[in-house]
Amino acid sequence: MYVLLQRVRSARVEVHGAVVGQIAQGLLVLLCAEQGDTEQQADKLLAKLLKIRIFADAEGKMNRSVQDVQGGLLLVSQFTLAADTSGGNRPSFTQAAPAAEGQRLYDYVVEQAQKMHPNVATGVFAADMQVHLINDGPVTIPLRIAPPGAASSP
Repeated sequence: MYVLLQRVRSARVEVHGAVVGQIAQGLLVLLCAEQGDTEQQADKLLAKLLKIRIFADAEGKMNRSVQDVQGGLLLVSQFTLAADTSGGNRPSFTQAAPAAEGQRLYDYVVEQAQKMHPNVATGVFAADMQVHLINDGPVTIPLRIAPPGAASSP
């Protein structure tokens, strides 16, 4: 699974002009399930998201997690994170999980996050979404938990 996480002061997702998910301070998480991903990758990813220390402590150092600051998680599906641009000018998305599997894993991550964290909002899987955010820092971090047998990067 591949995510791009952004520390935000606030973020919201709109579909057809209606807000479907929003948070105040927290993490906007753009999430992509890849070919071969399982619940095991999803569990590792979620554990990392909840514990990654990218919020400032009293001294201004990044020593606090989203759980520590009681921030929100806004989980948004984004298969385009699997883009391969090595073959030309049109990206290939063959590494993304098929739509049904991608949705199953996205729904799994959302369900597990809701069990582990009190403030979870979402986008709508496969919808045309408009994501609005106030990036805090900015702090933007790519994170990948590779499928079994694949190399991890970045």
